[in-house]
Formats: sequence, C-alpha cells, structure tokens
Amino acid sequence: MNSFQRAQVSTLVQRLGEEPRQIIALFGPRQTGKTTILRQALGQVPYESLYLALDEPDSSIPRPPFDTDEATFSVPTVQRDTAWLVRNWEIARREAERSGRFVLAFDEIQKVKGWSEIVKGLWDADRASGCPLHVVILGSAPLLMQSGLSESLAGRYESVHVRHWSFAEMSRAFDFDLPTYLYFGGYPGAASFVREPDRWRGYILDALIAPNIERDLLALTRVDKPALLRRLFELGAAYSGEILSYNKMLGQLQDAGNTTTLARYLDLLSSAGLLAGLPKYSNRPHLGKSSSPKFNVLNTALMTAGSGYSFDEAQADRTYWGRIIESAVGAHLFNTATSDIRLHYWREGSLEVDFVLQRGDRAIAIEVKSGLHRGALPGMDEFKKRFRSHDSLLVGEGGIPLSEFLSVPAGQWFREVSP
Repeated sequence: MNSFQRAQVSTLVQRLGEEPRQIIALFGPRQTGKTTILRQALGQVPYESLYLALDEPDSSIPRPPFDTDEATFSVPTVQRDTAWLVRNWEIARREAERSGRFVLAFDEIQKVKGWSEIVKGLWDADRASGCPLHVVILGSAPLLMQSGLSESLAGRYESVHVRHWSFAEMSRAFDFDLPTYLYFGGYPGAASFVREPDRWRGYILDALIAPNIERDLLALTRVDKPALLRRLFELGAAYSGEILSYNKMLGQLQDAGNTTTLARYLDLLSSAGLLAGLPKYSNRPHLGKSSSPKFNVLNTALMTAGSGYSFDEAQADRTYWGRIIESAVGAHLFNTATSDIRLHYWREGSLEVDFVLQRGDRAIAIEVKSGLHRGALPGMDEFKKRFRSHDSLLVGEGGIPLSEFLSVPAGQWFREVSP
C-alpha cells in the first residue's frame, strides 16, 4: 500500500507545478484518501508547505521552523476562526515570498465560519501582488464545500474529485479479489480488518458512518429532524438496489415529515458519499424528478456492515448477493460519472432496467445479471422499443464480466458503444 498512488496524486503534482492561478479544491467523501493524496503530492514537489487539519485539531503536532529539511508539517490549531485563518495565511505568504513557492493546505476549512469571504479577499490580494502561494482546500462533504465556494469564490478555484476506491484500485493496493471487494467495499482504512469481521464492522459503523452523519452533515447544515436523517440512511442501506416510493418510506419512518424533506435528506446523504436516490429515466425530465427513487449505497461496505450477514452468509444468500452485485455496479457508475453524466433507473409496471446512463441526448441501458435470474430480459426489450435510439449493455452472465465492467469508468461506455 505504501507505494500505491491514486491518479489524483499526479493531477495534484501537475497543478502544483504550475504558477498559482486558482485555488485547488480536493473534494471527496470521508476516508477516501484525500490527505494521503495531498501528502504524496507534496512529497513530489520541491516546495515547503503548511498543512492545517481542522477535522482533528488535537492531532496537530508542533514541528520545527520553516528552515528545516521537512517539506510538510502541522501547527497547532487552537482557535479556529477567521483571525486564525488570516494569521496562518500571512505566515504562508511570507514563506512563499522568501522561498519563491509555497503550498498552504486546509483540511475541512468549512468548519471555520465565514471562511469563504476571508479566503476570497486573501486570494485576490495575492493575485494582485503576484504572491507565489498555492492554496489547497480539502473537504469531505462536496455540496457543503461547494456552497461556500460558489457563493464567494466562483471562478477562483478548480476541483480535483476524489471518489470511493474502485475494484481495480483495491485490487492493486490490497490484493482484493472480486468477492472480497463486493462485500467489504472500497475503504482503504478498513482493508486491514477484513480477516477480523467484528473490527471491520465496528470501523465502518463507528469510524465512518457515524462521523459522516454527525460531523459532516448534522454539524454543518440545517437538519430539522436528525433522527430521520439517520433512519433514512439505515433504510436506504438495507434496501440498496431496490425502488421505494416516498409514501412507502413515510410508512417505515417515524416522524417522517413530508416527501420534500426526505428528498432533501437523500441529497445530503449523496453529497457525503453515503447513499444515492436514483431517479427514474424519462425523456421528460420533470417526470423523472417526481419519481420514486432507487436506493444505491455509494460503497457496498455501507450496505453489508449493518446487514447482519457474514461474508460467507452473504454469498450463500443468492438474492442478497445479487443486490450487493447490483449495488456495486450502481456505486461504480455513480462514483466514476463525470459532471455531464446522469445515472437513472427505468421501470414501467413489472418491467425494469437496472441502470440508465445519460449524457445529453444519448442514453445507455444497463442490465446486471448475477446468475440468479436467467433467460430473456423483458425490461431491456421494452426499453429498446420505447427509446429506439438508445443503446444497451449486459453486465455479468452472458455479457461483460463484472470484474471488467468495474474497472472501466462510466464515461468510457459512451465511446465503446456505437451510437
């Protein structure tokens, strides 16, 4: 694992090798390796740097002065307000002027109230003076980070997206085979616990899911019904791979409020990299937005950790294992889709297509076969009749091998499949 580097490392090294023209925003869900990516990149550029972690301030350790050989170090972050932000920016600014190039990195900067307006003023001043200071911002809740950036820093930043780890990455870094990846998911921090199921389960539930909800969502955005948000995630994880109407959700959730609240909470869970509610595909977009969502966890560990199934039990239950496979495909498509791609499902009566990738006027219907159901695909056949110009893919038995499909980003299928 020590020698493995994700693709974002080289992207960040390239950006840091250029003149600082924009703030670099490293976005991604919790525990996907953003800090490791930053540290690996900083180890490959010939500049000193200052890394400030707001998410775990107690772990900051005073390090030697700037004239040491160390390229990266932390400083104490006791009073984390805008004055603290300005003080550290000014320190970094002086070092940049002294050395000719410097990198200042803030991890979870959204925890500083009013940060975006302050950063705007400091960044604009540096651009006016030509200060050679690179600024990198890391965040675990993309929509929360982007709310601050879009309000004050439009045009002043560029994003480097960090997604959940793919099967190909977990295979190269941790020697995961396909069944291991399907059940244990793509969290690198949990990889060492796969032979200790109780420790692995505790890590996912207590060190990943709970902080995601409590520290990233409830603490940083307005949620009037926190218990409902937690329960919605639990429901979605349990029903991943299934379509559930909002009315059915209301029947299973206590103090559920209304469907608008549920839809907003689903968006929040998606922004944190936990759970997506996929809309129904339609050539009339307003109908898709009002449809019943299809739940899909964005990392299969979020589905299996609280399921009560062991690794062997999950594989033995073919229906449940089929939902894991389908959820893995959905998570892979969602996580690797670029900003111009939308992911849907399609259903009409008893006829269904598992996933529909849409880019502009093109759409690709995707059916997943886990081996449980054999024979014809009536849902795909009906979809082709209704949307004649669209294409289709079969994943699994009789089609593209699952391991191969999980190694190809979503956008590539628009090049592989002829229009």
